[in-house]
Amino acid sequence: MDLFSRSWTALRTAVAELPDKDFEQPSGCTGWLVRDLACHLIIDAQDVLITLATPAQAEPTVNAVTYWKVQDQPPTGEDPLDALIVRLAAAYGEPRLLKFHLDDVGSAAGRAAELADPGARVSTQDEVLTVGDYLSAYVLEWTLHHLDLVAHLPGSTQPPPEGLARSRATLEEIAGAAFPASFTDKDALLLGTGRRAPTDAERTELGGLAAKLPLFLG
Repeated sequence: MDLFSRSWTALRTAVAELPDKDFEQPSGCTGWLVRDLACHLIIDAQDVLITLATPAQAEPTVNAVTYWKVQDQPPTGEDPLDALIVRLAAAYGEPRLLKFHLDDVGSAAGRAAELADPGARVSTQDEVLTVGDYLSAYVLEWTLHHLDLVAHLPGSTQPPPEGLARSRATLEEIAGAAFPASFTDKDALLLGTGRRAPTDAERTELGGLAAKLPLFLG
């Protein structure tokens, strides 16, 4: 839960520090500008609040790793929610309004996470899991989107090292194999999720794992 808070705080701080012009730059999410990603983070924060307020009595059906589903292909932008986010982001008009809303809802989500019982069970997307597993799963969400945020913004603050390490470990569990030790945590995440194509040398190092990649998570 502490790592959830640190990763989420770092991501929100990175958005808050961006100059207005950077909101019109491309993000690491194909087809999305930085402003679209910021709007998506507001939706993510709302999802966290909704899930933490949706208790469940049934036995857990997923954990922090199996919460993630590997998709056959990357997002195309044709999904109705993805298309809605682009329109919503444009409707804000000014980056300061996006920043304000993310800070407002995001702070509430952060407080709710800190107050939640990690052993309690919650329901989301027709699955049941403990609060601790749910928040652990979101460390990967925050870390990947932090990398998306700064993908084309040289000099911007990177995700916390501990968040990168935990996210790499989660992705390795999803893949069922470890990335080469020579890969940095950041490169493992970018290559593993298709955010960057491997070089010939990296593909050779990946060996059999290369055939499983990229993993499109949903």
